[in-house]
Parts: sequence; C-alpha cells; structure tokens
Amino acid sequence: MRTDENWRHGAVLMDAEHTRFALWAPDARDVSVEFENQSSVAMLPQKDGWFVLEVRCPAGTHYRFRIDDELKVPDPASRAQADGVHSFSVVVDSSAYRWQHTAWTGRPWHEAVIYELHVGVLGGYAEVEKHLPHLAKLGITAIELMPLAQFPGDRNWGYDGVLPYAPQSSYGTPDQLKHLIDTAHSHGLMVILDVVYNHFGPDGNYLGNYAKGFFRDDIKTPWGSSIDFRRRQVRDYFIDNALMWLLDYRFDGLRLDAVHAINDPTFLQEFAQQVRHHVEAPRQVWLNLENEHNEASLLAEGFDAQWNDDGHNTLHVLLTGESEAYYSDFTQEPTQKLARCLGEGFVYQGENTRHGHQRGEPSGHLPPSAFVLFLQNHDQIGNRAYGERLPLLTPAPALRAATALLLLSPMIPLMFMGDEWGASEPFLFFTSHHGELADAVREGRRAEFADFPAFADEEKREHIPDPNAHSTFEASRPAFDVVFLETDIGSDHQQWLALYTRLLALRHQHIVPRLLGARPLGATVVGHGAVIARWQMGDGQILRIDLNLSEHPVKVVASEHGTVVFETLPNAAELSRHGTLNPYTAIVSLVENDVLEEQDE
Repeated sequence: MRTDENWRHGAVLMDAEHTRFALWAPDARDVSVEFENQSSVAMLPQKDGWFVLEVRCPAGTHYRFRIDDELKVPDPASRAQADGVHSFSVVVDSSAYRWQHTAWTGRPWHEAVIYELHVGVLGGYAEVEKHLPHLAKLGITAIELMPLAQFPGDRNWGYDGVLPYAPQSSYGTPDQLKHLIDTAHSHGLMVILDVVYNHFGPDGNYLGNYAKGFFRDDIKTPWGSSIDFRRRQVRDYFIDNALMWLLDYRFDGLRLDAVHAINDPTFLQEFAQQVRHHVEAPRQVWLNLENEHNEASLLAEGFDAQWNDDGHNTLHVLLTGESEAYYSDFTQEPTQKLARCLGEGFVYQGENTRHGHQRGEPSGHLPPSAFVLFLQNHDQIGNRAYGERLPLLTPAPALRAATALLLLSPMIPLMFMGDEWGASEPFLFFTSHHGELADAVREGRRAEFADFPAFADEEKREHIPDPNAHSTFEASRPAFDVVFLETDIGSDHQQWLALYTRLLALRHQHIVPRLLGARPLGATVVGHGAVIARWQMGDGQILRIDLNLSEHPVKVVASEHGTVVFETLPNAAELSRHGTLNPYTAIVSLVENDVLEEQDE
C-alpha cells in the first residue's frame, strides 16, 4: 500500500495554477524540471530516491526532466506527449473533460461480446467513433482497444509502448480519447483497454539510466531484463496507471498482456485488490488476462476472465490442419482437446507441453464466462508471415460452424475487426522504427520464420513484409467502406454479415439471459472434429451444441426433445430421424424439462 513517502508518479495538477512533479530516480544525484522556454527548477530530494517539486505551472505546460545536469528525458509517467516518446511531456488536467453520460455504470460481464480493434488502422480516436453505431447494431457490447501507451513513431501494434500513462499522440488528444469512450457509452458499449505491464519497448525508455532498480538482471524475459515488481515504487507505477485509465478515462475494463512474464504473482493479486477497492459500486469494471501459464487460481482472485488461447489453438488446428510452432501442442487428438476445452475451460491443466514443461492448473470448476473464446485476434493473424485471416485458410462452411460455436457457447466471445463481414485484408505486424533498430526488427521478424518449411529458403523470407514499411501498415486496414456504403457489398460479405447478425441476436435472446450460474456438463467426442457439448444454464435449461468441423458425416445420438435455436445445414428433424451430423455443421439447442417447444422461424 502507498505511504506518505511514496509519491504519485508524474505531474499532478494541484489546482488551476500549480503542479506537483514527482520522479523516482534513486540513481540520480540531482534532478530538475526543464520547461519548453528553457527555464528550469531544481527538484527537492526525498526519501527512497524520490525527487519532488511543487511549482506554479498550469495545464498545457510542456516540460521534461534533466538528470544530473546532462540527460534530458520525458516524464516516465507523462499524461501526454507533445510529439512522440523523445519530446516534451505535457501537464494535463484530468478533470477538464465534461462527461456527457455520467449515469453510465457499465454492463454485467456475462453480457460481453467483445470486438478487438486497432485505433491506428482505423484512423485515430475520432475515426473509431464512426464505427460505433454499426457495432452496436450488430450486437457488440464491448470494444477492446489494442494498447495506446505512447510508442516510438506513429505506427505500431502498441506493444512497444514506453510511456504507459500517455495515450498515443498520433491517434488524437486525451480529450478525444475520452470523447470516444463517452460516445461508446451512449451506444451501450463497454470499452476495454489492452495494457502492457510486462516490459517496455526498445526505443524511448530511459528508466534504466536513473532508476536501475526498476529492473532485475537476474530474470530475463523475451524483451530484456524483467521488471522488478518487488519494489513498492514499481508496483505503484503500474497500479496507478490502471486506476488512471479506469477512473480518469472511465474505461470499463483492462486486458493485461502476457502476465506470465510478470515474475511476481503477489503483484497481480494486489493489483486486482487495489482496482476493486478504488472503483466504487455501482460501477462495474472487468479485469482480463493473457496468461500462457493458465493459472486458473487467478480467476478466483479478482480477475474475471482469461483469453483462452487453448480454445483458439485447438480450433485452428481442426479448421486448417496447421501444425507448426505452438500449434504442434494441439495436433495430437485435437478433437479430444476441443472437448476438454468446452467441458473444462483450459486444455492444458498441468500437462507437459512440447518443450517438456508443465503448463496450467485445473479449471473445470470455473464458470464458462471465465474464458474468452476467439477464432482470431491480433496475435493469431499478425504473427503469421503474411497476416492471412481464416477465410483464406479454411472452408467457409467449417468456419461458419465454428462461428456458431463461438457466438452461441457460454464462453465470452471475442472477434477481431472485420470478422463480422469476412474481411480478407491481412493484419500484418507493423512498426515505424528507424535506423539500426528498424533493421534489427525487420531481420528479427524474418528470422522468426526460418524454421518454417515454407520459409526455409532465405530468398523466400525476403518477401515477408517489412514491418517498418508504410505499405505494410496500409495493407492492414480493413476495407470497412464495404460495410458502410449503401451499395452492394458483395454476396460473400453479405452472407457473413447476415450470419453474425443472426447469431448475435440469438445470443442476446437465448444465451445471455441464462448465463449467470451456467456450468459445464461435459463434452463427448463423436468423431474426428465432431463433439457434443452440454451446459446447464442458470435457469436450469440445458444448452447443447452438436458440432462437426470435418468433411465427413458422423453418427450421433440425437436429442429427443429440444428447442432448436440455430442450425447451419440440416434441420432438427433430419438429425432426430437419421442420427447423423452432416459435415461442417453446428446445431445449437435448448432443452427444458424434456418438453419440445417450437421456435418461430
């Protein structure tokens, strides 16, 4: 917990004319605040490596810190940057924006239908607003923004951020971001932010120059030295950042990136406790994890859900037949793995991976809503050499059946921007680095695929798009005009949009009202790529999904009594009479007290 000797990081506006600056710089001899007019004021040293200054300084002032009269750096807790990660920081009045929808308190988690998007490829905060009516009409209830922390350059996935408190300046101003969130709330949409607390990007992070204790050299991550979460100042830096997003910007939730790279489990526990303590009822905020370790225990300790990579990987193997890299952990008995995912949440619950490491904890006791299921996301598309989406990799009927499972299962569904109309544009890995760093990123990207048979030839790897090329970024823009134009958008796009619209309407009508208290009843393998999964819903009804992702029909024991909610190919009567589940089929039914209830078509 914070004490009086642990200051709030960064520039905090005390009143209209005064700002308090605080920098944790235990390795510095002296620190000054330098303003854009080149005047500077010495900061006062405090206990435990802090330097603090309260000075006459209104919102909008540009400033930076000067360390030991030599190094000039932006505020590591800058609330806004004038122009990029190396520029002056800006004093921000966090209370200046006038919220229009102050009665908004969020939505229950079980209502979540998440739409992940990248603000940059859509054109910035103001441009994202233009998509909100379409998403709300479709049945989306939450948009999830890829990371916004200020990164080097103006194009980046966001995972190279170095100033976690500063919304990316090339996307718009802090108030424009607040306006986006305010507008989303007017459409009934939650807004979730992806945050990166496991590392800093490679360009623009100066912390190691004056606060070496922010990192620990004895533990390495894929991005360098691990962040030292044992230190109070480091913990507060990230906890306060989360509270800024949730309280000042009124985000409805956070998705914590790659928490398996956070080498202190007590930090995550404290993080959740502090968020729950500071966000007062009746507001509802949601905390989601990406966690390679499948630590189910965290989902009972303040976190609401985890991105279920196991579910995605299993479905991807069944849909595409791909078996390279991490997919190789799911190629043995993939149908059995799908059944375990649907019946228990995680596939890996302590078993060894291909590397011989134990992975995961038992998860069958958790509710289905503790797992976020997806067929695609930024990682699973963008980490491909050419960023191909599933419509280019798998038969359309199989993808339609998998989409029915995604949108009508009791897990929380997540889709990636453009999925709803079958977008075929790639989503490539892009950055805007320069010089030696740009060369290193480009060559590192190509080296990632050296072990793939398709890229064993170095000449072939040369054709992998350069992350720093502007054309790579432009190619990643989904052609949303095909959705918004009044003209014909093409039969394939129309069919996908109609499918998503219908399935989401069914989810909101039949699944969401019954999700609270739902629990899995297990799943049965009936053939390769074919399973029958059952859940008892909160009102006692039984939800059943008969799924066949293979190209061959399978024999099943048909439900004698049921209410058909959705079917892709056969009708319920055919299933009952012949006991056959056709290829590429999903049939979803609700059963109540063994009484057949007809639904109006």
